[in-house]
Amino acid sequence: MRPFVIALRVGLYLVACWLTIASLANGLFPHAVLSVGLLALYTTVPLAVFIRFRGWPFYPNAAFRLLVVRPFWYTQLLLPLVAVGGVIGVFIGAPFGMALVGGRIAAATVLIIVGSLLIVGYLGSKHLVVRRVEASLPGLAPEFDGLTIAQVSDLHVGPHTSKRFLSRVVAAVREAAPDVIAVTGDLVDDRAEDVAAYASTLGQLDAPLGVFMIAGNHDVYAGWDAVEHRLRRDVPARLLLNEAHLIRRGDATLVLAGTGDPAGGRRGQSRAAPDVDRALSGAPNGATIIALAHNPALWPALVARGVALTLSGHTHWGQLAFPSVGWSLASPCLKHAMGAYRDRDSLLYINPGTGYWGIPFRLGALPEVTIVTLRRAATALDVGRARAARSA
Repeated sequence: MRPFVIALRVGLYLVACWLTIASLANGLFPHAVLSVGLLALYTTVPLAVFIRFRGWPFYPNAAFRLLVVRPFWYTQLLLPLVAVGGVIGVFIGAPFGMALVGGRIAAATVLIIVGSLLIVGYLGSKHLVVRRVEASLPGLAPEFDGLTIAQVSDLHVGPHTSKRFLSRVVAAVREAAPDVIAVTGDLVDDRAEDVAAYASTLGQLDAPLGVFMIAGNHDVYAGWDAVEHRLRRDVPARLLLNEAHLIRRGDATLVLAGTGDPAGGRRGQSRAAPDVDRALSGAPNGATIIALAHNPALWPALVARGVALTLSGHTHWGQLAFPSVGWSLASPCLKHAMGAYRDRDSLLYINPGTGYWGIPFRLGALPEVTIVTLRRAATALDVGRARAARSA
């Protein structure tokens, strides 16, 4: 579809929504239509600029992201719901001679309900939890029975990210005293410059057997070459890019392999694209392999190569989930969307993300630090209950 046609359709959609809301607001208070028009401009102009330059033509600092980008996201989420609700209210009220009143009541009801959910979701995005998971692997060497891995994922760190929240993440990881720390992709929000914010906070992480990072799709979108350069220069952790790290205890070896991300191939950034064969090429025969793969779509290829456990993120569990029934907003779109999976002797755990993307919103998919304990036992993945992390 041609860009002009897409722009025309988006424009018509926005005009229809805003005209509907302006019509419902007209007469409610002085200068109501003008206020709606100004709000429309304030939240639409950034979209036009972003599309025109295929990104921001400048580095968006914390104030810009909080005062411009975030209102844009909230407004675009509410806009169609309120407009459609208003139209439905007009049709319901029309037979009673109360079309305008019905439209206003319906629009206001939708605004209050969705607005309340957004507030609850905002509070949820601040409610950090720690979840303990036991991964039983029959081929695990006895020397590694009880080894712990702290997984954080999808932090999407930028200058707007709460430093207090990130300090709580660091504190939760440190309290668990893991042997290994794994950051499974989407370290930064959308710009290579965001690495500075990541380094100043998450750069404090350390563990006896090492801290490891892998690329996520947003790290690729941010410009992988620049992101990789800054991560290697500024963050005291090991970046695993289609390579394996060997952990040795006595004569036993445990392999920690990190993949690239499929976004690398789609964006023409081949260095960041996944290469499972290369990632596992350094693994000794018979050694247990733990893979870090941001996108769980890579899991089938890892299963085929005999990987015992894969730790992923990416899905965020849709940032809206009902774990008790195994459903999330990501479930209709993805085969592997949330939680634990098993295929033969291979296990997968998908972390719901420790940060958020877009707007600070999480319901049923709380920001999580996962503590994985390896056990030498019959293949199983025992996922414990999420418990609130202590305040920093």
